[in-house]
Amino acid sequence: MATASHTYYTKFSAPIGDLLIAGTENAVTQIGFPTHTTKSTVQSHWIQSAEPFRDICRQLELYFQQRLTRFDVPLEPEGTEFQQQVWQELQQIPFGETASYSDIAYAIGNPQATRAVGSANGSNPIPILIPCHRVIGRDGSLTGFGGGLPIKRFLLQLEDHEQMLLPF
Repeated sequence: MATASHTYYTKFSAPIGDLLIAGTENAVTQIGFPTHTTKSTVQSHWIQSAEPFRDICRQLELYFQQRLTRFDVPLEPEGTEFQQQVWQELQQIPFGETASYSDIAYAIGNPQATRAVGSANGSNPIPILIPCHRVIGRDGSLTGFGGGLPIKRFLLQLEDHEQMLLPF
């Protein structure tokens, strides 16, 4: 008989504010920013424990110190088949690079789906690890981001070692 998986959570202190990390014993399922539209709320049935998140917290520390360019932890984002397809493609955008919504639509073989890609990008439950911040407007402009544009700008600058990092 299979046992039900518990959801655990912890907070991670980042330069952009405290991130809420949630998941199972085996995978990260959610990262929430402290502000804006993706502010996450701890659910009453979640269990507070840092133990399942030791690896990701260490990797996030290194990322924010500009010493890590690729995360290596299991992810289990919940979403539709289309969203999953977009999120898989987002993970192909290299560290320090960006892509447009139309680039992603073309990459998944659905060039007419630019707006749907934007919607899927905005629904990403695991930002930073699934780098939705690397998606920008076709004209190079910073466009919507669940954590807010200042956080998006900070993350893009963090990944660009040529730029001086502006405080958040």
